[in-house]
Amino acid sequence: MSEFHLADRDRPWVMRTYAGHSSAAASNALYRRNLAKGQTGLSVAFDLPTQTGYDPDDELARGEVGRVGVPVSHLGDARALFDGIDLASANTSMTINATAMWLLALYVTVAQERGAPLAALAGTTQNDIVKEYLSRGTYIFPPGPSLRLTTDMIAWTVANCPKWNPVNICSYHLQEAGATPVQEVAFALSTAIAVLDAVRDSGQVPESRLGSVVERISFFVNAGVRFVEEMAKMRAFAALWDGITRERYGIADPKQRRFRYGVQVNSLGLTEAQPENNIQRIVLEMLGVTLSREARARALQLPAWNEALGLPRPWDQQWSLRMQQVLAYESDLLEYPDLFAGSHVVEGLVSSIVDGARAELDRVAELGGVVAAVESGYLKSALVAALAARRARLESGQDVVVGVNRFTETEPSPLTAAGAGSIEQVDPAVEAAAVDAVREWRAGRDEDAAKSTVDRLRADAASGANLMPATLECVRAGVTTGEWAGALREVFGEYRAPTGLSAASANVAEAGAALTAVRARVRDTAAALGAGRLRMLVGKPGPDGHSTGAGQIAVRARDAGFEVVYQGIRLTPAQIVAAAVAEDVDLVGLSVLSGSHLAAVPAVLDGLRDAGRPDLPVVVGGIIPGDDAAQLRRAGVARVFTPKDFALTGIVDELVTVVREANGLPVG
Repeated sequence: MSEFHLADRDRPWVMRTYAGHSSAAASNALYRRNLAKGQTGLSVAFDLPTQTGYDPDDELARGEVGRVGVPVSHLGDARALFDGIDLASANTSMTINATAMWLLALYVTVAQERGAPLAALAGTTQNDIVKEYLSRGTYIFPPGPSLRLTTDMIAWTVANCPKWNPVNICSYHLQEAGATPVQEVAFALSTAIAVLDAVRDSGQVPESRLGSVVERISFFVNAGVRFVEEMAKMRAFAALWDGITRERYGIADPKQRRFRYGVQVNSLGLTEAQPENNIQRIVLEMLGVTLSREARARALQLPAWNEALGLPRPWDQQWSLRMQQVLAYESDLLEYPDLFAGSHVVEGLVSSIVDGARAELDRVAELGGVVAAVESGYLKSALVAALAARRARLESGQDVVVGVNRFTETEPSPLTAAGAGSIEQVDPAVEAAAVDAVREWRAGRDEDAAKSTVDRLRADAASGANLMPATLECVRAGVTTGEWAGALREVFGEYRAPTGLSAASANVAEAGAALTAVRARVRDTAAALGAGRLRMLVGKPGPDGHSTGAGQIAVRARDAGFEVVYQGIRLTPAQIVAAAVAEDVDLVGLSVLSGSHLAAVPAVLDGLRDAGRPDLPVVVGGIIPGDDAAQLRRAGVARVFTPKDFALTGIVDELVTVVREANGLPVG
């Protein structure tokens, strides 16, 4: 037996399940069940209105309340969400960004009400707003004010909650948006540099305590199925972070420079086709961030096998938790030192990623830093182009996805035999209950006290004071999520991030004859309609900011000859209808990935009828179960596309067919 065996066993990582839906009470029951099953940390998923600063009764919240996470509108919801959970001993991760300060203030207030000392609170607020501009889309404010909110949180937690991670630099969604390993590492570290520079330059933290800031910055990464490369990526991340914090910020203590990261393995890589294959994908991705002891994740959450189909059930989440437990407690993985130390293959791969990331870090620095690179559109364009190249490889078969573009023959899956019963269903009554509850909450509070604290919040926002004390006062006075965010919107304004589409294009040579043929159909159809070009509106109704798929369709449609009108994310149905009429488009394409399609899409159809354009064809793309797709088609939707429709050129060809059908032209 090796001298390392058993004598130097590593401790298991924190095991989490990303969870939350319907209501605070329902999510609390789920958390308590998961903790009883051996989960060692909480990972809270908030619904999109909460993430983007809207109350349940706001127009933009319609159809989204409690759907992809838990709605938290005020202190009462926070109390219910963490009822019966000892916050003094819990380790809680909250995936929240634009409204991170608000949710931390709610959490802190609940903990104080229960007598938990602030110094004992352990956990993480994601609070990485830069990646929201690039990928996930749940930003509210411009980059400058957003970075200020992050800086204020860091300064407050260093002084008051020293075990809390106030920011979690998140490269997870960068990979989903197309980032290569080099881009993922470089763009995330560029964000970390911007955060540390902002804290250092704010004067809120003494220079002597900058090490305390560095040691509380954590990272949240994506682990894809190319698990050897992913393991090397994490080693590269660790090496670069150690160098940056030592050389740029003078952090002498190696413990403070340690690269601390958590992982959610790649949900976007899960497939709707043959979803049972997702199990082995999840296991391989888990291995990529656990095999290497020198770069092992300290927290891990796994998606469920059916997340490409909809919201996972408790049993599905339990299956993913058990995968972690089998690896940590049954295997011998934790009993050995690093398995790859001295490997020439790994060292070469790590060096390649490090060198590429350094070059990209220099490029971002030359542009003026990560905020300037966001505002110029450089980062978004780079991601859109990288994703377009990835999609082209998938379509050509160069990249193989089992069950999708190869080995598609299959037996019926017993896992999906139950149809809609294979996923968790959110009761539509949840939204109505939340609307009633938030109105009742407002009616029952001291309105003068609430108004006074919101007035102070506005004043502090305008003056440059740290916003955490005013936010805590708002919490205690019963202010709601939408009111807190609304007050800051008045001071900071709202932001529309660059879409990145103008600089992105498909590789025409790789697209080949199929795209050439579609171009000819687009040109012929436009001529038959007496138009210079076919015009398509791409719209994302509601607060769903996952625009990656919509962006790729827009790029390919434009390359096929469409004129694409794409106004970005977070539109009301009325805004989409108004744009479609004003732009005189031939087709409306709606992207809904949050599950709110049965509310958002009919609202657009009704709006078009009211505007006198019932003839304008509408297509929809998203994670849409078969029964729901049939319902949308009955309502008047011309086509429904889901993740199994991966061939972009084929989708665009079908869009031409839709336009021809709507105008009585021969389809062939």
